[in-house]
Amino acid sequence: MDKDWPLYEVFVRGKRGLNHVHVGSLRAADDTMALRNARDLYTRRNEGVSIWVVKARDITASSPDEKDPFFAPSGDKVYRHPTFYDIPENVPHI
Repeated sequence: MDKDWPLYEVFVRGKRGLNHVHVGSLRAADDTMALRNARDLYTRRNEGVSIWVVKARDITASSPDEKDPFFAPSGDKVYRHPTFYDIPENVPHI
């Protein structure tokens, strides 16, 4: 029966983290069940402060195989990189 349930991708933000990180997948009958099951499955040690569950079918992603042509348009925007001016001596460098 549960193989007919939608697949959800689970993202958790840890106590010390600033970003949500993909931690796994699960199947659930609805969004509420997915969120509760994700909590029980992926934050058993009280390490999470926020959980996202997203139906896998709703995620659209680029393919690593297409990285060169997909990201090529940004290559001609060199003006977005701070390479056209000199940093003064009194400005600290990171």
